[in-house]
Amino acid sequence: MTKTSKKRPIPLPIQMVLGLVLGIVFGFLAPHFSQALAPVGTAFVQAIKMIVVPLVFTAITLGIYQMGNSAKQLGKVSVISLLYFFIATVVAIIIGLALNGMFHPGVGVNLSHTAELPKNINTTVNWTKFFLDMIPSNVFAAMSGTNLLPVLVFAVLLGLALASTGSRAKPLVDVLDALMGAVFKLTGWIIALSPIAIFAIIAWLFSTQGMHTILALLKLVLVMYLGLGVLLVLFAILMLCIGEQPLKIAKAVSEPVILAFATRSSEATLPLHMEKLVEMGVPKAVASVVLPLGYAFNRDGSIMYFALAVGFLADAYNIPLDPSTLLSIIVVTTLASKGSANVPSGGLVAIAMVLTTIGIPVEALAIIAGVDAFLDMGRTAVNVVSNTVAVKLVMRWAGIAYEPAEETAEV
Repeated sequence: MTKTSKKRPIPLPIQMVLGLVLGIVFGFLAPHFSQALAPVGTAFVQAIKMIVVPLVFTAITLGIYQMGNSAKQLGKVSVISLLYFFIATVVAIIIGLALNGMFHPGVGVNLSHTAELPKNINTTVNWTKFFLDMIPSNVFAAMSGTNLLPVLVFAVLLGLALASTGSRAKPLVDVLDALMGAVFKLTGWIIALSPIAIFAIIAWLFSTQGMHTILALLKLVLVMYLGLGVLLVLFAILMLCIGEQPLKIAKAVSEPVILAFATRSSEATLPLHMEKLVEMGVPKAVASVVLPLGYAFNRDGSIMYFALAVGFLADAYNIPLDPSTLLSIIVVTTLASKGSANVPSGGLVAIAMVLTTIGIPVEALAIIAGVDAFLDMGRTAVNVVSNTVAVKLVMRWAGIAYEPAEETAEV
Protein backbone atom coordinates (compact mmCIF):
# COMPACT_ATOMS: atom_id res chain seq x y z
CA MET A 1 0.00 0.00 0.00
CA THR A 2 3.01 2.29 0.24
CA LYS A 3 3.36 4.24 -2.96
CA THR A 4 4.46 7.58 -4.25
CA SER A 5 1.44 9.85 -3.96
CA LYS A 6 0.27 11.92 -6.89
CA LYS A 7 -1.25 15.29 -6.13
CA ARG A 8 -4.67 16.17 -7.45
CA PRO A 9 -5.13 19.56 -9.16
CA ILE A 10 -7.98 20.12 -6.66
CA PRO A 11 -7.78 18.17 -3.35
CA LEU A 12 -10.50 15.57 -2.95
CA PRO A 13 -12.10 17.16 0.17
CA ILE A 14 -12.57 20.42 -1.77
CA GLN A 15 -14.04 18.47 -4.70
CA MET A 16 -16.47 16.85 -2.24
CA VAL A 17 -17.53 20.21 -0.81
CA LEU A 18 -18.01 21.61 -4.33
CA GLY A 19 -20.17 18.60 -5.18
CA LEU A 20 -22.23 19.19 -2.05
CA VAL A 21 -22.74 22.90 -2.76
CA LEU A 22 -23.60 22.32 -6.42
CA GLY A 23 -26.00 19.57 -5.35
CA ILE A 24 -27.91 22.02 -3.14
CA VAL A 25 -28.04 24.60 -5.96
CA PHE A 26 -29.24 22.10 -8.57
CA GLY A 27 -31.70 20.60 -6.09
CA PHE A 28 -33.49 23.92 -5.83
CA LEU A 29 -33.02 25.31 -9.36
CA ALA A 30 -33.41 22.10 -11.41
CA PRO A 31 -35.56 19.73 -9.34
CA HIS A 32 -36.67 17.48 -12.20
CA PHE A 33 -33.11 16.97 -13.40
CA SER A 34 -31.95 16.40 -9.81
CA GLN A 35 -34.56 13.76 -9.13
CA ALA A 36 -33.31 11.81 -12.15
CA LEU A 37 -29.86 11.64 -10.53
CA ALA A 38 -31.03 9.25 -7.81
CA PRO A 39 -29.53 6.12 -9.48
CA VAL A 40 -26.07 7.75 -9.52
CA GLY A 41 -26.01 8.17 -5.76
CA THR A 42 -27.54 4.76 -5.18
CA ALA A 43 -24.93 3.09 -7.39
CA PHE A 44 -22.11 4.79 -5.47
CA VAL A 45 -23.42 3.76 -2.04
CA GLN A 46 -23.96 0.19 -3.26
CA ALA A 47 -20.41 0.11 -4.63
CA ILE A 48 -19.07 1.13 -1.21
CA LYS A 49 -21.24 -1.39 0.60
CA MET A 50 -19.95 -4.04 -1.83
CA ILE A 51 -16.51 -3.82 -0.22
CA VAL A 52 -17.56 -3.34 3.42
CA VAL A 53 -17.95 -7.03 4.29
CA PRO A 54 -14.63 -8.13 2.67
CA LEU A 55 -12.88 -5.25 4.40
CA VAL A 56 -14.39 -5.89 7.84
CA PHE A 57 -13.75 -9.63 7.57
CA THR A 58 -10.12 -9.36 6.43
CA ALA A 59 -9.24 -6.38 8.62
CA ILE A 60 -10.62 -7.80 11.85
CA THR A 61 -9.24 -11.29 11.20
CA LEU A 62 -5.76 -9.91 10.53
CA GLY A 63 -5.99 -7.43 13.40
CA ILE A 64 -6.92 -10.12 15.90
CA TYR A 65 -4.28 -12.45 14.43
CA GLN A 66 -1.57 -9.81 14.83
CA MET A 67 -2.59 -9.11 18.43
CA GLY A 68 -3.49 -12.72 19.15
CA ASN A 69 0.00 -13.56 20.36
CA SER A 70 -0.36 -10.80 22.94
CA ALA A 71 -3.56 -11.63 24.77
CA LYS A 72 -2.87 -8.86 27.28
CA GLN A 73 -2.74 -6.17 24.59
CA LEU A 74 -5.83 -7.50 22.83
CA GLY A 75 -7.75 -7.59 26.11
CA LYS A 76 -6.61 -4.07 27.00
CA VAL A 77 -7.68 -2.66 23.62
CA SER A 78 -11.09 -4.36 23.82
CA VAL A 79 -11.82 -3.32 27.41
CA ILE A 80 -10.72 0.30 26.88
CA SER A 81 -12.81 0.52 23.69
CA LEU A 82 -16.00 -0.80 25.29
CA LEU A 83 -15.54 1.31 28.44
CA TYR A 84 -15.08 4.47 26.38
CA PHE A 85 -18.10 3.59 24.21
CA PHE A 86 -20.27 3.28 27.34
CA ILE A 87 -19.08 6.54 28.91
CA ALA A 88 -19.40 8.45 25.63
CA THR A 89 -22.94 7.10 25.17
CA VAL A 90 -24.07 8.36 28.59
CA VAL A 91 -22.44 11.77 28.05
CA ALA A 92 -24.11 12.12 24.62
CA ILE A 93 -27.51 11.29 26.12
CA ILE A 94 -27.09 13.84 28.90
CA ILE A 95 -26.13 16.53 26.36
CA GLY A 96 -29.25 15.79 24.31
CA LEU A 97 -31.53 15.96 27.34
CA ALA A 98 -29.83 19.11 28.66
CA LEU A 99 -30.28 20.94 25.35
CA ASN A 100 -33.93 19.92 25.26
CA GLY A 101 -34.33 21.24 28.80
CA MET A 102 -32.73 24.55 27.82
CA PHE A 103 -34.53 25.22 24.53
CA HIS A 104 -37.67 22.99 24.56
CA PRO A 105 -37.95 22.76 20.74
CA GLY A 106 -41.02 20.51 21.04
CA VAL A 107 -43.25 23.01 22.85
CA GLY A 108 -46.16 24.05 20.63
CA VAL A 109 -45.36 21.61 17.83
CA ASN A 110 -48.18 20.57 15.53
CA LEU A 111 -48.76 16.86 16.17
CA SER A 112 -50.01 16.09 12.64
CA HIS A 113 -47.98 13.31 11.05
CA THR A 114 -45.46 14.38 8.42
CA ALA A 115 -44.22 11.03 7.13
CA GLU A 116 -44.76 7.29 7.28
CA LEU A 117 -42.89 4.98 9.65
CA PRO A 118 -41.65 1.47 8.90
CA LYS A 119 -44.40 -1.05 9.58
CA ASN A 120 -44.28 -3.21 12.71
CA ILE A 121 -41.38 -1.32 14.22
CA ASN A 122 -39.97 -3.02 17.32
CA THR A 123 -40.41 -1.37 20.71
CA THR A 124 -38.39 -3.82 22.79
CA VAL A 125 -35.06 -5.62 22.52
CA ASN A 126 -35.17 -9.40 22.51
CA TRP A 127 -31.80 -9.87 24.19
CA THR A 128 -31.81 -13.63 23.66
CA LYS A 129 -32.28 -13.13 19.92
CA PHE A 130 -29.73 -10.31 19.95
CA PHE A 131 -26.98 -12.57 21.27
CA LEU A 132 -28.00 -15.59 19.18
CA ASP A 133 -27.97 -13.45 16.02
CA MET A 134 -24.34 -12.59 16.73
CA ILE A 135 -23.40 -16.26 16.22
CA PRO A 136 -23.79 -17.02 12.49
CA SER A 137 -25.15 -20.48 11.71
CA ASN A 138 -23.97 -19.90 8.14
CA VAL A 139 -21.12 -17.42 7.82
CA PHE A 140 -21.63 -17.00 4.06
CA ALA A 141 -25.29 -16.15 4.60
CA ALA A 142 -24.23 -13.66 7.27
CA MET A 143 -21.81 -12.03 4.85
CA SER A 144 -24.55 -11.64 2.27
CA GLY A 145 -26.80 -9.82 4.70
CA THR A 146 -26.74 -6.29 6.12
CA ASN A 147 -25.90 -7.26 9.71
CA LEU A 148 -22.17 -6.92 10.32
CA LEU A 149 -22.10 -8.15 13.92
CA PRO A 150 -22.07 -11.90 13.13
CA VAL A 151 -19.34 -11.26 10.53
CA LEU A 152 -17.40 -9.40 13.21
CA VAL A 153 -17.80 -12.27 15.70
CA PHE A 154 -16.66 -14.88 13.17
CA ALA A 155 -13.68 -12.76 12.14
CA VAL A 156 -12.60 -12.36 15.78
CA LEU A 157 -12.82 -16.10 16.41
CA LEU A 158 -11.00 -16.92 13.16
CA GLY A 159 -8.24 -14.45 13.99
CA LEU A 160 -7.75 -16.00 17.41
CA ALA A 161 -7.72 -19.49 15.86
CA LEU A 162 -5.11 -18.46 13.28
CA ALA A 163 -2.94 -16.91 16.00
CA SER A 164 -2.99 -20.17 17.94
CA THR A 165 -2.29 -22.33 14.85
CA GLY A 166 1.28 -21.17 14.40
CA SER A 167 3.21 -21.36 11.13
CA ARG A 168 0.49 -23.40 9.44
CA ALA A 169 -1.67 -20.25 9.37
CA LYS A 170 0.86 -18.28 7.30
CA PRO A 171 -0.55 -19.13 3.81
CA LEU A 172 -4.09 -18.08 4.74
CA VAL A 173 -2.82 -14.95 6.50
CA ASP A 174 -0.93 -13.98 3.33
CA VAL A 175 -4.09 -14.46 1.26
CA LEU A 176 -6.14 -12.31 3.65
CA ASP A 177 -3.46 -9.61 3.66
CA ALA A 178 -3.40 -9.55 -0.15
CA LEU A 179 -7.22 -9.40 -0.21
CA MET A 180 -7.27 -6.48 2.20
CA GLY A 181 -4.70 -4.65 0.08
CA ALA A 182 -6.86 -5.19 -3.00
CA VAL A 183 -9.94 -3.94 -1.14
CA PHE A 184 -8.08 -0.75 -0.15
CA LYS A 185 -7.11 -0.26 -3.80
CA LEU A 186 -10.73 -0.77 -4.87
CA THR A 187 -11.80 1.71 -2.22
CA GLY A 188 -9.50 4.31 -3.78
CA TRP A 189 -11.05 3.79 -7.21
CA ILE A 190 -14.59 4.17 -5.87
CA ILE A 191 -13.82 7.16 -3.65
CA ALA A 192 -12.32 8.97 -6.65
CA LEU A 193 -15.92 9.22 -7.94
CA SER A 194 -17.29 10.54 -4.64
CA PRO A 195 -17.63 14.22 -5.69
CA ILE A 196 -19.98 13.19 -8.52
CA ALA A 197 -21.92 10.89 -6.21
CA ILE A 198 -22.21 13.55 -3.50
CA PHE A 199 -23.53 16.02 -6.08
CA ALA A 200 -26.17 13.51 -7.20
CA ILE A 201 -27.20 12.50 -3.67
CA ILE A 202 -27.54 16.05 -2.34
CA ALA A 203 -29.32 17.29 -5.47
CA TRP A 204 -31.84 14.46 -5.17
CA LEU A 205 -32.34 15.06 -1.44
CA PHE A 206 -33.08 18.77 -1.74
CA SER A 207 -35.21 18.37 -4.87
CA THR A 208 -37.45 15.76 -3.22
CA GLN A 209 -37.67 17.15 0.32
CA GLY A 210 -36.66 20.78 -0.01
CA MET A 211 -36.50 23.45 2.67
CA HIS A 212 -40.17 23.32 3.66
CA THR A 213 -39.59 20.19 5.71
CA ILE A 214 -36.71 21.84 7.56
CA LEU A 215 -38.69 25.03 8.24
CA ALA A 216 -41.54 22.99 9.73
CA LEU A 217 -39.28 21.83 12.55
CA LEU A 218 -36.51 24.41 12.31
CA LYS A 219 -35.98 24.69 16.06
CA LEU A 220 -35.34 20.96 16.42
CA VAL A 221 -32.84 21.02 13.54
CA LEU A 222 -30.96 23.99 15.02
CA VAL A 223 -30.84 22.53 18.53
CA MET A 224 -29.58 19.19 17.23
CA TYR A 225 -26.76 20.82 15.27
CA LEU A 226 -25.92 22.88 18.37
CA GLY A 227 -25.64 19.59 20.27
CA LEU A 228 -23.37 18.16 17.60
CA GLY A 229 -21.22 21.27 17.94
CA VAL A 230 -20.97 20.68 21.71
CA LEU A 231 -19.83 17.10 21.05
CA LEU A 232 -17.17 18.32 18.61
CA VAL A 233 -15.84 20.76 21.20
CA LEU A 234 -15.64 17.96 23.78
CA PHE A 235 -13.81 15.75 21.28
CA ALA A 236 -11.33 18.56 20.60
CA ILE A 237 -10.70 18.99 24.34
CA LEU A 238 -10.12 15.24 24.71
CA MET A 239 -7.62 15.30 21.88
CA LEU A 240 -5.76 18.24 23.41
CA CYS A 241 -5.64 16.44 26.77
CA ILE A 242 -3.78 13.49 25.24
CA GLY A 243 -1.41 15.64 23.21
CA GLU A 244 -3.14 15.40 19.81
CA GLN A 245 -3.83 18.27 17.40
CA PRO A 246 -7.61 18.50 16.72
CA LEU A 247 -7.27 20.56 13.53
CA LYS A 248 -4.68 18.18 12.10
CA ILE A 249 -6.93 15.20 12.87
CA ALA A 250 -9.95 16.98 11.39
CA LYS A 251 -8.04 17.59 8.16
CA ALA A 252 -6.88 13.97 8.01
CA VAL A 253 -10.42 12.54 8.29
CA SER A 254 -12.19 15.29 6.32
CA GLU A 255 -12.93 12.97 3.39
CA PRO A 256 -14.86 10.30 5.39
CA VAL A 257 -16.62 13.06 7.38
CA ILE A 258 -17.86 14.79 4.21
CA LEU A 259 -18.80 11.44 2.71
CA ALA A 260 -20.78 10.54 5.83
CA PHE A 261 -22.57 13.90 5.76
CA ALA A 262 -23.61 13.50 2.12
CA THR A 263 -24.50 9.80 2.04
CA ARG A 264 -25.92 9.52 5.59
CA SER A 265 -24.44 6.02 5.66
CA SER A 266 -21.91 4.77 8.20
CA GLU A 267 -21.22 1.73 6.03
CA ALA A 268 -20.25 3.98 3.15
CA THR A 269 -17.54 5.67 5.23
CA LEU A 270 -15.97 2.65 6.93
CA PRO A 271 -13.47 1.60 4.20
CA LEU A 272 -12.25 5.15 3.59
CA HIS A 273 -12.14 5.93 7.31
CA MET A 274 -9.99 2.89 8.03
CA GLU A 275 -7.64 3.77 5.19
CA LYS A 276 -7.20 7.32 6.49
CA LEU A 277 -6.41 6.09 10.00
CA VAL A 278 -3.74 3.75 8.64
CA GLU A 279 -2.25 6.66 6.66
CA MET A 280 -2.10 8.62 9.95
CA GLY A 281 0.09 5.91 11.45
CA VAL A 282 -2.54 3.96 13.37
CA PRO A 283 -1.49 0.28 13.34
CA LYS A 284 -3.75 -1.81 11.12
CA ALA A 285 -4.33 -4.20 14.02
CA VAL A 286 -5.75 -1.41 16.19
CA ALA A 287 -7.82 0.25 13.46
CA SER A 288 -9.15 -3.15 12.39
CA VAL A 289 -10.43 -3.96 15.89
CA VAL A 290 -11.56 -0.61 17.31
CA LEU A 291 -13.17 0.97 14.25
CA PRO A 292 -15.69 -1.79 13.33
CA LEU A 293 -16.62 -2.07 17.02
CA GLY A 294 -17.09 1.68 17.10
CA TYR A 295 -19.31 1.74 14.04
CA ALA A 296 -21.55 -0.83 15.74
CA PHE A 297 -21.58 0.51 19.31
CA ASN A 298 -20.17 4.06 19.37
CA ARG A 299 -22.55 6.40 17.57
CA ASP A 300 -22.38 9.49 19.76
CA GLY A 301 -23.94 11.87 17.23
CA SER A 302 -26.90 9.56 16.71
CA ILE A 303 -27.31 8.81 20.42
CA MET A 304 -27.33 12.50 21.35
CA TYR A 305 -30.10 12.91 18.78
CA PHE A 306 -32.04 9.95 20.21
CA ALA A 307 -32.18 11.67 23.61
CA LEU A 308 -33.05 15.05 22.07
CA ALA A 309 -35.81 13.50 19.95
CA VAL A 310 -37.36 11.78 22.97
CA GLY A 311 -37.31 15.03 24.93
CA PHE A 312 -38.74 16.88 21.92
CA LEU A 313 -41.66 14.47 21.63
CA ALA A 314 -42.25 14.47 25.40
CA ASP A 315 -42.67 18.25 25.26
CA ALA A 316 -44.91 17.96 22.21
CA TYR A 317 -47.18 15.56 24.15
CA ASN A 318 -46.93 17.64 27.36
CA ILE A 319 -45.31 14.82 29.31
CA PRO A 320 -43.27 16.23 32.22
CA LEU A 321 -39.65 15.11 32.35
CA ASP A 322 -39.14 14.71 36.10
CA PRO A 323 -35.87 13.27 37.51
CA SER A 324 -37.14 9.67 37.49
CA THR A 325 -38.29 9.97 33.86
CA LEU A 326 -34.95 11.48 32.84
CA LEU A 327 -33.10 8.64 34.56
CA SER A 328 -35.31 6.12 32.74
CA ILE A 329 -34.49 7.82 29.42
CA ILE A 330 -30.74 7.67 30.14
CA VAL A 331 -30.80 3.98 31.10
CA VAL A 332 -33.16 2.79 28.36
CA THR A 333 -31.46 4.86 25.62
CA THR A 334 -28.06 3.44 26.63
CA LEU A 335 -29.36 -0.13 26.42
CA ALA A 336 -31.52 0.47 23.34
CA SER A 337 -28.69 2.08 21.38
CA LYS A 338 -26.57 -1.06 21.86
CA GLY A 339 -29.38 -3.59 21.46
CA SER A 340 -30.59 -2.05 18.19
CA ALA A 341 -27.11 -2.06 16.61
CA ASN A 342 -27.82 -5.12 14.47
CA VAL A 343 -31.45 -4.56 13.44
CA PRO A 344 -32.93 -2.68 10.45
CA SER A 345 -33.86 0.98 11.12
CA GLY A 346 -31.90 0.70 14.35
CA GLY A 347 -32.19 4.41 15.17
CA LEU A 348 -35.97 4.44 14.94
CA VAL A 349 -36.11 1.20 16.94
CA ALA A 350 -34.00 2.73 19.72
CA ILE A 351 -36.17 5.86 19.92
CA ALA A 352 -39.36 3.76 19.77
CA MET A 353 -38.24 1.68 22.75
CA VAL A 354 -37.62 4.80 24.83
CA LEU A 355 -40.94 6.36 23.82
CA THR A 356 -42.78 3.22 24.90
CA THR A 357 -41.02 3.31 28.27
CA ILE A 358 -42.21 6.83 29.11
CA GLY A 359 -45.71 6.43 27.66
CA ILE A 360 -45.50 8.23 24.30
CA PRO A 361 -47.13 6.51 21.29
CA VAL A 362 -44.63 5.21 18.75
CA GLU A 363 -46.61 6.96 16.01
CA ALA A 364 -45.19 10.22 17.36
CA LEU A 365 -42.00 9.43 15.45
CA ALA A 366 -43.83 10.41 12.25
CA ILE A 367 -43.67 14.03 13.44
CA ILE A 368 -39.89 14.17 13.04
CA ALA A 369 -39.52 11.62 10.24
CA GLY A 370 -39.96 14.36 7.64
CA VAL A 371 -36.73 16.10 8.65
CA ASP A 372 -34.84 12.97 9.63
CA ALA A 373 -32.74 12.99 6.46
CA PHE A 374 -31.36 16.44 7.27
CA LEU A 375 -30.76 15.47 10.89
CA ASP A 376 -29.11 12.22 9.83
CA MET A 377 -26.50 14.07 7.75
CA GLY A 378 -24.96 15.82 10.73
CA ARG A 379 -25.14 13.01 13.23
CA THR A 380 -23.59 10.47 10.83
CA ALA A 381 -20.68 12.85 10.18
CA VAL A 382 -20.13 13.32 13.92
CA ASN A 383 -20.14 9.53 14.36
CA VAL A 384 -17.04 9.44 12.13
CA VAL A 385 -15.29 12.03 14.30
CA SER A 386 -16.34 10.17 17.45
CA ASN A 387 -14.80 6.91 16.28
CA THR A 388 -11.62 8.69 15.23
CA VAL A 389 -11.38 10.02 18.79
CA ALA A 390 -12.05 6.51 20.13
CA VAL A 391 -9.13 5.06 18.15
CA LYS A 392 -6.79 7.83 19.34
CA LEU A 393 -7.81 7.41 22.99
CA VAL A 394 -7.45 3.63 22.86
CA MET A 395 -3.94 3.97 21.43
CA ARG A 396 -2.95 6.46 24.15
CA TRP A 397 -4.47 4.57 27.09
CA ALA A 398 -3.25 1.18 25.86
CA GLY A 399 0.26 2.54 25.29
CA ILE A 400 0.36 1.67 21.58
CA ALA A 401 2.89 3.49 19.41
CA TYR A 402 2.20 4.95 15.99
CA GLU A 403 3.67 3.32 12.90
CA PRO A 404 5.31 5.25 10.04
CA ALA A 405 2.51 6.90 8.07
CA GLU A 406 1.73 5.33 4.72
CA GLU A 407 1.47 7.31 1.53
CA THR A 408 -1.40 6.20 -0.62
CA ALA A 409 -1.53 7.09 -4.28
CA GLU A 410 -4.19 9.51 -5.37
CA VAL A 411 -6.36 8.06 -8.08
